[in-house]
Amino acid sequence: MFSVIFPGQGSQSVGMGKEFYDKYDLVKTLFKEADEALNTPLSKIILDGPKEELDLTANTQPAIFLISYSIFQVIKQEFNIDLTKAKFFAGHSLGEYSALSSAGYLDFKDTIKILKIRGNAMQNSVPKGEGGMTAVLGATIEDIENILKENQESFKVEIANDNSEGQIVLSGKIQDLDKLSVLLKEKKIKNIRLPVSAPFHCSLMNKATEIMQEELSKLKFKKGTNPLISNITADEIFNAEELKDLLVKQIENRVRWRESVVTMVNKGVNQFIEIGPGKVLSGLVKRINKEVLVSSINSEEEIKNIKIWKI
Repeated sequence: MFSVIFPGQGSQSVGMGKEFYDKYDLVKTLFKEADEALNTPLSKIILDGPKEELDLTANTQPAIFLISYSIFQVIKQEFNIDLTKAKFFAGHSLGEYSALSSAGYLDFKDTIKILKIRGNAMQNSVPKGEGGMTAVLGATIEDIENILKENQESFKVEIANDNSEGQIVLSGKIQDLDKLSVLLKEKKIKNIRLPVSAPFHCSLMNKATEIMQEELSKLKFKKGTNPLISNITADEIFNAEELKDLLVKQIENRVRWRESVVTMVNKGVNQFIEIGPGKVLSGLVKRINKEVLVSSINSEEEIKNIKIWKI
């Protein structure tokens, strides 16, 4: 059995999706629809840059979704590969929106619009320069949870992403991350400050939560083709109303990616197909479970080279 997975922020690059855009009219149509829906030249930003413009969260989020969704549609319509035979769909952070739209829970235009709103809301939730994120390498989730708990009087830092064994991302105010960094170095735990503009997936995002709660309540979710694995529960969901609630909670809470992959494997999944720019999730999945088969689909050649879908 296989699962289809979709990447989140950090996988973007100028020129992503160009091969599909140049060759397939359906992709050109999706790019045009995206530009019109957002009243923004997103296509030009994706294909030509500049990188600084693409890296703005309000552009990055709809851009990554557009590429993932376009590749999904090429696989489905041009190669006649039925990805709804997947056991689950799942995505990392904003990739969850790519998953739910590809699985039919939410229309393409509604998804791209809500991601522009989400990107703006998350970017503006904390004044620029006040918050940040730090990647911690080589420590267990239990180690980090204990360190944060023992030092909660000194600083407030939260776990944003539990990505894989030995890769955890933390969010907080810059001064708190600085204090934590000193402590981690004393304990010889490697940590790297990430080049992001805001502290995602923590309580500092509370203003974004309020905005998304209101905006998501306006959207009409439909019954999807496949169950999703939620970032929040690391378990399957099929109910559209529950999904809406979990997408709101996702803004301030940890992305439980490692546990999500473990859940899928425990439920019989032995192949993961990553659809979208980059190969970040494929690398994480292999770190979590070396036995599973992993494929990244980011070019026409990679679609052609998919061997057998394990169903």
